[in-house]
Amino acid sequence: MKLTTIIIDDEAPARELIQAFLTEDDEIDLLGAFQNGFEGLKAINGLRPDLVILDIQMPKITGFEMLELLEHHPIIIFSTAFNEFAIKAFELNAVDYLLKPYSRERFREALKKAKSKKLSQSPAHTPIRNLIKHVQEQGQDYLERIVVKTGTKIHVITIDRIHYLESQDDYVMIHTGQGKYLKQNTMKYYEEHLDPKHFVRIHRSYIVKISEIDRLELMEKESYVLWLKNQTKLKVSKTGYPKLKQALNF
Repeated sequence: MKLTTIIIDDEAPARELIQAFLTEDDEIDLLGAFQNGFEGLKAINGLRPDLVILDIQMPKITGFEMLELLEHHPIIIFSTAFNEFAIKAFELNAVDYLLKPYSRERFREALKKAKSKKLSQSPAHTPIRNLIKHVQEQGQDYLERIVVKTGTKIHVITIDRIHYLESQDDYVMIHTGQGKYLKQNTMKYYEEHLDPKHFVRIHRSYIVKISEIDRLELMEKESYVLWLKNQTKLKVSKTGYPKLKQALNF
């Protein structure tokens, strides 16, 4: 049985090269080539390929952001010019990658590994999930956007649009001026990856954008509520109050 495959890469020469390499292999059934993460995500969930050859650094949404939204989990070979940190992450999580520029021989080696993985029927999503977690935990830059899938729609939420975040069990509700969006992640992750110059955690259930704060009110002894500019009222915990004081410089 052939290995059904799709290509996702924003550079036409890269797509053409990969396609040329794939057509040399009689065991590959190429289903299509796509130029961005939006098209790629739709193709993966619709065509359900065995294998995806995926670029990481793409506009609109990156390869990592796309992987977070998958419903179907194929085998992934990353095709990338990414930095040393990401390469180390691939190796630690047993995920195969092709470092651009790569040779025909290196490409064939990656395909051989993918075929073996398909035959072994080992779950493809486990190393990918571990890779995403590793990249999220070890990345040093503060978030500039959050990508969320709602039904068939993909929303790219830039950080400047966020009013506050709210804990929802294993998910986080992201509240914006345009609506609210549910993302599977932890409050701890967002507390560590949102710029503390702009966000403060006021409660185990709330992280607030500082510029959206309107006023702080004392309800009873050592009990405060925070009002946002849109008149949302949020409880402030005893541990959140000192963080809030420091963020507001009072």
